[in-house]
Amino acid sequence: QVQLVASGGGVVQAGGSLRLSCTPSGRSTYDMGWFRQAPGKEREFVGSRWSGGGSTFYADSVKGRFTISRDNAKNTMYLQMNSLKPEDTAVYYCAGGYVGSRYLQSKAYTYWSQGTQVTVSS
Repeated sequence: QVQLVASGGGVVQAGGSLRLSCTPSGRSTYDMGWFRQAPGKEREFVGSRWSGGGSTFYADSVKGRFTISRDNAKNTMYLQMNSLKPEDTAVYYCAGGYVGSRYLQSKAYTYWSQGTQVTVSS
């Protein structure tokens, strides 16, 4: 049973930074991504990273501000979030699965973490 554990959320002022972590149980050979869901809105794609080659993809709304990286020694994926805006406020989830080109689709991912709250104050 694969489990993903997300952590690192918190409250930050606009313009600040946070780093989210996602640690899977066991070695992950699958693609991994981040999604978020704000109150009253649908879950939306934030970014993802292919397991093979490490290509990364980002939503236009976070491109240039958010960066996905991976520390293989710690078996952990990170979402570095800089220049945070109030509209980034949401519950963030990490996800895993063999998604390939379907990385934008939440239904393509098999494994999900619990959410971690990110609140950006203006």
